[in-house]
Amino acid sequence: MSIPSIIAIRDAEINGNTGAFYSPAKEKAANRDKSPFVFVHRFAVFRRIRNSFKFKLLILVFFALCGVVLFASKFGPYMGWIVDSPSSVFSSSRGGYTVLINTWKRNSLLKQSVAHYASCHGTDAIHVVWSDSDPPPDSVKAYMDNAVKSQTTKPDLKFDVNTENNLNNRFKPIGDLRTDAIFSVDDDVIVPCNTLDFAFTMWQTAPSTMVGFVPRMHWLSEQQDGISYYKYGGWWSVWWVGTYSMVLTKAAFFHQKYLDMYTSQMPASIRDFIARERNCEDIAMSMLIANSTSAPPIWVKGKIYEIGSYGISSLGDHSNKRDKCLNDFVSLYGEVPLVSTNVKAVDSRNEWFW
Repeated sequence: MSIPSIIAIRDAEINGNTGAFYSPAKEKAANRDKSPFVFVHRFAVFRRIRNSFKFKLLILVFFALCGVVLFASKFGPYMGWIVDSPSSVFSSSRGGYTVLINTWKRNSLLKQSVAHYASCHGTDAIHVVWSDSDPPPDSVKAYMDNAVKSQTTKPDLKFDVNTENNLNNRFKPIGDLRTDAIFSVDDDVIVPCNTLDFAFTMWQTAPSTMVGFVPRMHWLSEQQDGISYYKYGGWWSVWWVGTYSMVLTKAAFFHQKYLDMYTSQMPASIRDFIARERNCEDIAMSMLIANSTSAPPIWVKGKIYEIGSYGISSLGDHSNKRDKCLNDFVSLYGEVPLVSTNVKAVDSRNEWFW
C-alpha cells in the first residue's frame, strides 16, 4: 500500500473535527463511564463492604472503645479505677498543701467542707479561719475531729480563732505551716479531690503565682482628665471576651509567703478599706501577687460545687462595690498591677478531645 493510501485511511478515521484518532476501546470506555449503571455498580460494591463481617466488627469495636472510655471517665473513680491519679504522687516527705477554710456562722457547711478536704490525699493540714466572738462549738469540733481521724492520711486540723469579724483574718500569717502551698477556699465551695490535686500540680510549675478555679477580669471603662476608671468583670465577662486577670481566693492556690506580705507589706489603707467595706479581700490578694510577680494568674478549668445558698455576691449593689474596690486599690498602687491572659489549664483526661 502506498503512503498516500495510508494517509487517506487515517484521515477517514478522524473523529469529527477534533483531530482525535478514533479508538473503539476508548469509545467503549467512555460510554461505560456515562452509563447510569456504573453508579449502581459502585453503590453495590459499597453495600457489600458495609454488610461484610469485618466492617461490622470494626464498627462494633470502635463503639465499644468509646463506651469504655466514657464509662471509665464518669464512673471509674467510684469503682476504684483511678489511672495515674495526681493524688497518688503525694506523701508526707514530699509535702502537699494546707487547706485554709474561711467560715462565718455556717457550721453545717463547714462540717461538710472539712470532711471532704480531709479525704483528699494531698491535704497536709486544714486550718479553719474562725471570726466570731463565740468560740467554735464543741459539737462542731468533735464532728470534724472524727471526720479527720477516719481518713488514712489524717491531716492536722486547727482552728485559727479571731474574736473580731474581719475579712482580713483569712490571710493572717500562720506560724506552724509545714507546706508552702496554701489552698484558700470558702466554706461553701467543694472542689473534687482529683481536680484539686491537678490544680496543685499546676501551682507547682509556677509557685509564685496564683492558681485557681474562679476567673475574673478588669477593663478600662473610661479616662477623663488623665484619670482612668476601671470596671470589674464577673464570669460572663470572662466567658464573652475569653480573658481574665484575677482568680478569686474562694478557691485558689498561692504561696504561704503572701500571707505575711498581705498583713505586713500591703498598704494598710487597703486592709482598712476591706475591714470597713467587708468586701474585696480577694481582689486585694490578686493585686498583691500580680504586683509581686508581674505575671498573670492561672485559671484551672474544672467543676467546683457551691453548696451554700447565699453569699456576699448575692447582695444588692455588689458589682458597684467591686468597681469601687478595684479603682481605690489602683489609686493606692499608682498603677494597675493586674496582668491579663487567656490561658487556661485543662486536665485532658476529663476531656473528649486532646
